[in-house]
Amino acid sequence: MIHTPETDKAFKKQIKESLDKDFMRKTLNTFSVAYRQSRANAFAELDLDGLRNDVACMKDEGIPHLSELFDAFKKNAEAAGTVIHVARDADEANRIIAEIAKENNVKSIVKSKSMTAEETFLNDHLEKDGYEVVETDLGEWIIQMRHEGPSHMVMPAIHLSRYQVGELFSGVTARKQDPEDIEGLVKVARKELRPKFINADMGVSGGNFAIADTGAIGLVTNEGNARLTTTLPRVHVALMGFDKLVPDMAAAMKILKILPRNATGQALTSYVTWIKGTNECATGPSGRKVQHIVFLDNGRLELAKDPIFAEALRCIRCGACANVCPIYRMVGGHTFGHVYIGAIGLILTPFFHGKEKAREIVKCCLNCQSCKSVCPSKIDLPYLIKNVYAKVQDEDGKKPFKTRMTSMLLKNRRLFHAALKTASKIQGPATEGPYIRHLPTFLMGEHNFRRLPAIADRSLRDDWKKVKPKVTKPALKVALFGGCAGDFIYPEHGKAFARLCEAYNIAVDYPMDQTCCGLPTMMMAQMDTAKEIAAQNVKAFHAGNYDYIVTLCASCGSHIKENFPKLLTTEGAVPVDVQAMADKLIDFSSFMNDVVKVKAEDFMNLGRKVTYHYPCHLVRGLDVTEAPMALLEKAGVNFTECDESQVCCGFSGSFSVDFPMISKNMLAHKLDNVEATQATTLVTDCPGCVLQLKGGIKARGMNVTVKHMAEVLLEEKK
Repeated sequence: MIHTPETDKAFKKQIKESLDKDFMRKTLNTFSVAYRQSRANAFAELDLDGLRNDVACMKDEGIPHLSELFDAFKKNAEAAGTVIHVARDADEANRIIAEIAKENNVKSIVKSKSMTAEETFLNDHLEKDGYEVVETDLGEWIIQMRHEGPSHMVMPAIHLSRYQVGELFSGVTARKQDPEDIEGLVKVARKELRPKFINADMGVSGGNFAIADTGAIGLVTNEGNARLTTTLPRVHVALMGFDKLVPDMAAAMKILKILPRNATGQALTSYVTWIKGTNECATGPSGRKVQHIVFLDNGRLELAKDPIFAEALRCIRCGACANVCPIYRMVGGHTFGHVYIGAIGLILTPFFHGKEKAREIVKCCLNCQSCKSVCPSKIDLPYLIKNVYAKVQDEDGKKPFKTRMTSMLLKNRRLFHAALKTASKIQGPATEGPYIRHLPTFLMGEHNFRRLPAIADRSLRDDWKKVKPKVTKPALKVALFGGCAGDFIYPEHGKAFARLCEAYNIAVDYPMDQTCCGLPTMMMAQMDTAKEIAAQNVKAFHAGNYDYIVTLCASCGSHIKENFPKLLTTEGAVPVDVQAMADKLIDFSSFMNDVVKVKAEDFMNLGRKVTYHYPCHLVRGLDVTEAPMALLEKAGVNFTECDESQVCCGFSGSFSVDFPMISKNMLAHKLDNVEATQATTLVTDCPGCVLQLKGGIKARGMNVTVKHMAEVLLEEKK
């Protein structure tokens, strides 16, 4: 049974309940940490980027031709004795399979793991028709008996403890089971399920591949149950989506090379099974097995034509987007998904199960890019999620008041900046030094996990004439993209950059017509506003005038580099000035290390004890990992890496406002890791992270100073 909340209040209530499940959180936390290392080990000797590109290209070549691939598969499969069906939707797929069971006098059915069967709720339909249906994957069997849906696409019962399973098995066997005896629990499952295989009339499976030029299907599994399901019963039905079609075995092998490694960190799963046609079967008609394959459309063929969302059909169902998702790690799959779990689930749910099942969960995305960075077929999951959110809002015909107001404010630069300047003048009574003294009562309970910064008395743009580097024969001419926080909350970051550039004979402009990068509006799924703001910034910078456009905000940088070209593409082409801005955009650390090439002898080597937090959009959006470490080494600091330094701090702009209960827990985890290093300075490369970390440290009372990399380099400069 799947309960997906359809109101904001119900969804947030479910989040809070999930956060209280200590065992689940501990398990998912442990798995997430172990998975990253296992995956790295599994790909150590391979060209991962090359593999990902191969899979993405192969999938993109096939998606526009799914109907042709199906026709070829059907011809070859039928020649081998298989009966092929097409189901337009979930109900039709379930009816077809029930009719196959009826025609073959089936009474009992065994199933191997199939997310497509979960998508159609096949078990519910067959059980209502009077069939005994038994899941034979261990995890699926467990959740079937608990009347739950899977909490992960690959590991459906990952949320359960051995004690919960032991109690469940005690009920099944009517004998007390020892939850500490894992091998004993597995033996219970084996003993209970073996007779089901032997007595079953029909086996139902999914499929990882449907190979067009042979008519064969492939199954990738870690348990022997799939082979028993597809071989022992006299009838075998495979239920597959059209997206599982591939042209040939070579294409399937490309996926097979990456799928298990990306899913579980294994070089190869325990079983890879290829099935073609009606094999010999003593209990089947004329001594042959009855085999049917049902291809499910359920919106896939229409999705394949969509210029934005067709990319989602690249998915090979590895589940890795959940493995690395900080939100999934906190709340689990029963909260962060409907049937399909994780980032891909947020995208597929409205297409497969309707917008009412996606309306709330699709808001719950940090845009941390973890899912995108790990996706084996290079789906731009965060971008698609925001487009799904926009689609849901458009279909509802209404947008939240907060969203409409923010959109109106941000696209009007003069109004936005005037509002911030006015706020800086009138905030006095509510401030305490650089922090807001208190929040309105209705916010306190949710947001008291961090102190929030006050707006600076004077913005960076207010003081730019005074701080602009004074150089006569510059080695480089660059422009600074300030970003909202860098301009109006932490102008000291930009001032530090200006002083460093002056020391290295670099001319810097600060175009006054620049405004917010527009990422907040994209996070709110206001795509038209995000596009308008992007165009304003491109016009403001005239990128051709500069050697580089430097940003001190990784989030701004990632958005400009990745999303401006997508947002401003016209007639299939990216305008020259848009591409120029994206190409010349560089983050601060890369600029100082790779372009300016600062040297160790430039710094005093004070030996302060430092640790570093990687902003999500630096390490994943901009793919920068080495430059910050190189700069800290050159600066001569006493560096200690904190655990999970590349995991999100939980800010993500408006996300921490909308989902403070998740942001709070993510921040606490991050600060625990920082505290363990005993560092006195925490360095990062993004004002948003500074806001979150600095506020959390202040609220916790830690003796740690948070600095932008620009500030640290200036303080260490000779």
